[in-house]
Amino acid sequence: MSATTLRTAPLSARSGPQTLGRPRVAPSRVAPARASATDEPCVIMDKETTAEVIRAMNISESVLGVILGGGAGSRLYPLTKTRAKPAVPLGANYRLIDIPVSNCLNSGITKVYTLTQFNSASLNRHLSTSYNSNMGSFGGRGFVEVLAASQTTTNPGWFQGTADAVRQYLWLFEEAIERGVEDLCILSGDHLYRMDYSRFVAAHRQAGAAITVAALPCDEARASAFGLMKIDDTGRIVEFAEKPKGDALRAMRVDTTVLGLDAARAAEQPYIASMGIYIANARLMRDLLLEHFPDAHDFGGEIIPGATARGEVVQAYLFDGYWEDIGTIKSFYESNLALTGTNPTFSFFDKEAPVYTASRFLPPSKVLRAEVTDSIVGDGCLIREGAVVTHSVLGVRGTVGRDARVIDAVVMGADYYETQADLAAGSGVPLGVGDGSTVRGAILDKNVRVGRNCEIVNAGKVQEADRESEGFVIKDGIIVVCKDTVLADGTKI
Repeated sequence: MSATTLRTAPLSARSGPQTLGRPRVAPSRVAPARASATDEPCVIMDKETTAEVIRAMNISESVLGVILGGGAGSRLYPLTKTRAKPAVPLGANYRLIDIPVSNCLNSGITKVYTLTQFNSASLNRHLSTSYNSNMGSFGGRGFVEVLAASQTTTNPGWFQGTADAVRQYLWLFEEAIERGVEDLCILSGDHLYRMDYSRFVAAHRQAGAAITVAALPCDEARASAFGLMKIDDTGRIVEFAEKPKGDALRAMRVDTTVLGLDAARAAEQPYIASMGIYIANARLMRDLLLEHFPDAHDFGGEIIPGATARGEVVQAYLFDGYWEDIGTIKSFYESNLALTGTNPTFSFFDKEAPVYTASRFLPPSKVLRAEVTDSIVGDGCLIREGAVVTHSVLGVRGTVGRDARVIDAVVMGADYYETQADLAAGSGVPLGVGDGSTVRGAILDKNVRVGRNCEIVNAGKVQEADRESEGFVIKDGIIVVCKDTVLADGTKI
């Protein structure tokens, strides 16, 4: 969006942040706007004004990024069998966690914690090798650090939900608050999108909000799959509904022009869904978690509605861009393949907001008299003579053998190269897709070995199958070959 629409309630009507002594940031220039039904101003900040507000925020010192790593990731299983959900590979070179971390760094938020408790070893390794040694180049002092769930004398249990995860580490965040952190930027580790959080923070502070919720406009067909919010004509959230249907769904229609959507789009998309992304006043969030709702486990279902019920200013912030929750095998598969298009809805080719990841120092990929179309090929790959790769994603160190065919597939590649001695001492089946094999409509996890003349194509169009003991499962018709699986020559799935 070129401008952010903000309706501000009178100071006398606000609670929460006004008692915390934080001054509102007032723009120096305000464009004229139509009056609201309550005759309150609708403030529209143009890019220049927004830039001034952002410069005044000192965002690297006043905002702390908190990325929630999610639970066991059962809907993404078996990709989450040995790794945390945010550590799942994405788009050949990246991992899911790189998206919110990169958004933070590009927005000036250089102090970032990731909270996780399931299979965190690979995530911790990726973050430590990708970011911490380079944080100086991202604009000064900063860190990207994993906080794994741990049992203590005061918290003997594991994380019980998103809110409980933040509560258990408040003792650490308290130190940051005392050093000047005003707001927490609370994010999810399994979403695909590009967002400038500095504009989000500017809108939050301009509205004098206690909590601001990122809102995605959607039509009726999609709305019932989300937690929906209802707003008044100032953009303040007044009601929540979790995946409503029928009349309950239609009752959640709102005028999305209040948040900055144009009239035509507002008519098409009269619902706003919570993205599970929040900017929260740090001191107020501490009070909510410890004093007002000490037993609440979830932000979306308990803390945010509870703050609204208490009369706190909980505001909606429109995000009018591509966003996808990578929560299922189907969404993971489709989102990866969508990256291969000529004009994808999400692109890694953005010089203004790059996506960072580990520096692997791999050789350039090599294509030997092969055919590669509408595909993404990661670093250090080898595609041999006669191979065909179409509408697919080939991850780092991926190998496609002679006359093999990879079609509509996500091949994650390998964690290492192997020598002939390694091969002889192991299974005898090389890493990658073997000579003459066909892989179609499938996901091959890391270090998978597909022998020669195999057919991984789901010829029977099976929708669901649990064959993990044989090294694969089928979900939503998509074959998922588990990490480190060896498929012998001639295997057919």
